Amino acid sequence: MSGVDVQMFIEDLQAAPVIAIVRGLRPDDVVRLGEALAEGGVRFLETTLNSPEPFVSIRRTAQRFADAGIHVGAGTVLAPEQVERVAHAGGTYVVSPGFHPAVVRRTKELGLVSIPGFMTPSEGFAAADCGADLLKCFPASALGPAYLKAIKAVLPHPVVAVGGVNVDTAADYVGAGAVAVGVGSSIVDKQLIAEGRFGELAELARRFLAAVRDAR
Repeated sequence: MSGVDVQMFIEDLQAAPVIAIVRGLRPDDVVRLGEALAEGGVRFLETTLNSPEPFVSIRRTAQRFADAGIHVGAGTVLAPEQVERVAHAGGTYVVSPGFHPAVVRRTKELGLVSIPGFMTPSEGFAAADCGADLLKCFPASALGPAYLKAIKAVLPHPVVAVGGVNVDTAADYVGAGAVAVGVGSSIVDKQLIAEGRFGELAELARRFLAAVRDAR
């Protein structure tokens, strides 16, 4: 079936190579955070399904940023039924911590972008063969940029480095071959959100984007 234009998705990710991973926030805060990060240039928002009311957050952010060039997706997706709820809420991409063939297949059946996790070459190639569009190298901090560089020598699929990435290390992963980095608490600063310091969140987004763009 028709769905998200994967090539355009990847091109947008190359232009703004940071996925903000939103975990543990309620829907109102997710929307306000999204506005601040979008002001700073971030174009990819991933709400994890182990957050409060995640499908409400996905729906609200998808509605808020409709036609704004912002990609809204879900993380920690572990079952095909969850993929269906992501699609119903308006999410366009599905991220998992590991490789679950049924999740990848259902994601592609519904026309969404599939980004399963992998650690070993075998997992990476298996996920690619199953139809994954991109691969999530996780946990990146445990493996390191040298590992990513070595695996990219044989793994042609675009890879997102996720797990322990911060503003000081993000460039190392992009320099090692990652198409983008996925960043959680280093960019989704809950203290800044709680204190309403959204201008500082926008500036944090700018710093991350500057770091990864300079690495290319």
